[in-house]
Amino acid sequence: MDQSIPPTIFHLAFPVANIPQTKAFYGEGLGCQIGRESPVSVILNLYGHQLVAHVAEEAMIPQKGIYPRHFGLIFPNEADWEALLDRAEKKGLEFAIAPKHRFPGMPLEHRTFFLQDPFYNLLEFKFYRYPEAVFGSREFNEIGDRVTVG
Repeated sequence: MDQSIPPTIFHLAFPVANIPQTKAFYGEGLGCQIGRESPVSVILNLYGHQLVAHVAEEAMIPQKGIYPRHFGLIFPNEADWEALLDRAEKKGLEFAIAPKHRFPGMPLEHRTFFLQDPFYNLLEFKFYRYPEAVFGSREFNEIGDRVTVG
């Protein structure tokens, strides 16, 4: 991955149960570059954004659906979205929700898929057909789907 630093970097800290599984999923699976690490945390570069996985003592339990908690990326280029999808399939990563089109034919149309890491964290990856839908298209009230995981 490109190591240049964009003007603004998103940072997210999230819970995991152990560092080796975290590095396997995010590093080998998603292709994140592994940064600094300790026995209880690791920094990951996800397409230029900083993720920090921290070992948590509480039990990791799956959510019943994709809401309210998940994180991910919106790709500006459909080919990049497809490349990550292809990688996830080849690496055997667990899909919480298989790839699909949402709101086809509407200005909100986008492609999406959800992965679940070994600790039940959900990650969504999207590509919007019309870039203005990322933050605009305020005349529409459709946002996501109410679906269960698994």
